[in-house]
Amino acid sequence: MTHFVAAMLLGFVWAALPAGAQTTYPARPVHMVVPYSPGGGTDIVARIIAQKLTEAWGQQVVVENRAGASGMIAGAFVSKAAPDGHTLLMGYTGDVAINQSLFKKMTFDPVKNFTPVALAAIAPMIFVVHPSLPIRDVKQVIALAKARPGQVVYASAGIGQPGHLAFELLQHRMKIELTHVPYKGGAPAVTDLVGGHVMMFFSGIMPAIPHVRSGRLRALAVSTSKRSPVSPEVPTMIEAGMPGFDLPTWYGVLAPAGTPRDVVAKLSAEISRSLALADVKERLLREGADPAPGSPEQFAQFIQTEVAKYAMIIREAGVRAD
Repeated sequence: MTHFVAAMLLGFVWAALPAGAQTTYPARPVHMVVPYSPGGGTDIVARIIAQKLTEAWGQQVVVENRAGASGMIAGAFVSKAAPDGHTLLMGYTGDVAINQSLFKKMTFDPVKNFTPVALAAIAPMIFVVHPSLPIRDVKQVIALAKARPGQVVYASAGIGQPGHLAFELLQHRMKIELTHVPYKGGAPAVTDLVGGHVMMFFSGIMPAIPHVRSGRLRALAVSTSKRSPVSPEVPTMIEAGMPGFDLPTWYGVLAPAGTPRDVVAKLSAEISRSLALADVKERLLREGADPAPGSPEQFAQFIQTEVAKYAMIIREAGVRAD
């Protein structure tokens, strides 16, 4: 009888444990949701990490692209998923740190409805111009804009995207007036810049570098506080005369709010281990990104800093998307 009662009590205790603690994680395939189309930076980083997690766990980690609405379709989907670590978001600067300051109405909170797991990689944007412009540095861009207010045309990958906000920051600080032409993504913006239809663009570094090397575009600066190993000859915006200008793009893994701490810790540790592997470092560096492993707490603090930074830029520039 004593053994029977003990067994019953053990069963009750087991049933009362959180779902994440009852089975070894992961218990089934993990879905890593990407808010953008295949082939972009967010998708590339997600697939690199997903492959390494699959190899380490012997459990499939599937990358699922749910593009649209500036990343909000994917964000809404993951925020409502079961908080057990089997549905994750590969977040990007825009959908995690910018959207809540840009859009008046959202169906979820990009900060409150997620648990930060791990920052994965940081990459600069690169300020490129069409080579027909008699411009060799950022100071000459400012001089041209002051001489021709409203006539200097720049492209962006969309309203509120990091490249758009980089130009808004430049305009605000330098008291200049530029004309904005938003595109539906970075690829068509680069294509039109190469064709001479717009004058300049803060591009993701990898789509632009081949055109810089072929002479079809001219690079003026990168948006991060450190030079990029992909283009070490290109100065930073700070070196180009813009103190404090540090607008990296970044990628990181998030889980639905309420995901058990042990699951978050296991995910974070394995992602950090993967980012330290030589082949992963080499692949990310080829894509223009620096691996940026760290703890969930460090990632949470990083997000808070980025949210505040972009909120200030959006508020001061008066940018709205709806």
